[in-house]
Amino acid sequence: MRIACLQAACGATDVRQLLEKLRTAARRAADEGAKLLVTPEISIGGYPLQAGNLAQAAGPVDGERCAEVSAIAREFGIGIVHGWPETDGPALYNSARLVAPGGETLAVYRKAHLYGRAERARFTPGEEGVVQVSFGALTLGMLICYDVEFPETVRAHALAGTDLLLVPTGLMRPWEFVARTLVPARAFESQLYIAYANWTGDNGGLSFCGHTTVAAPDGTTHAVTGDREDLLVVDIDPLVLKRARASTTYLRDRRPELYA
Repeated sequence: MRIACLQAACGATDVRQLLEKLRTAARRAADEGAKLLVTPEISIGGYPLQAGNLAQAAGPVDGERCAEVSAIAREFGIGIVHGWPETDGPALYNSARLVAPGGETLAVYRKAHLYGRAERARFTPGEEGVVQVSFGALTLGMLICYDVEFPETVRAHALAGTDLLLVPTGLMRPWEFVARTLVPARAFESQLYIAYANWTGDNGGLSFCGHTTVAAPDGTTHAVTGDREDLLVVDIDPLVLKRARASTTYLRDRRPELYA
């Protein structure tokens, strides 16, 4: 299955501009044969997330913003993973939603590991660790940004049968190491694909490092190496999964009785 990961230039935080950016990326991804487009963390809202764009972007899963993303998915016949501030009663979550090519919601994941004082002050942490859905021949899972830096989260997905882990992120400098080294290591040690889609550029005192990456279970990676806005298009191959899992047997050789 061919997927596309959007490395988006930060700057615009107006929802209309962000939706147009998403629409442009969806058109290009579909034109290149991708069945799924993965976008950065809070791709509908943007950074820095302040009162104005938060009020524009926030809403429930059945609200106006999610409906607009669903319309883009239907227009181009492509699945989309987008982030947004999800409201649910009085709670606000940093969430990612997987939309089917027909526009219906397939899954919603709420970020469980909140990073830093500002994020913990604003959002409620999610309480569901492994969110999965079937998409074509693959089992997809979702995490958000800081979540993937915990080995337990990725290993839990691997043990549950996730083939492709979708990770919208907002990785900032000077932590490029996470994208370049840690994400590929997570994919190799847990024997799954990881699609890691990041922002790039500077805005509002924040500096995002780009390096959007798709890491495979055999140790190979594809990445956007520059600071530009770009679309990374990669084929996810079930045969690579099968061969890697047969040759690198970490999951089979585990001794969990020793790890308690």
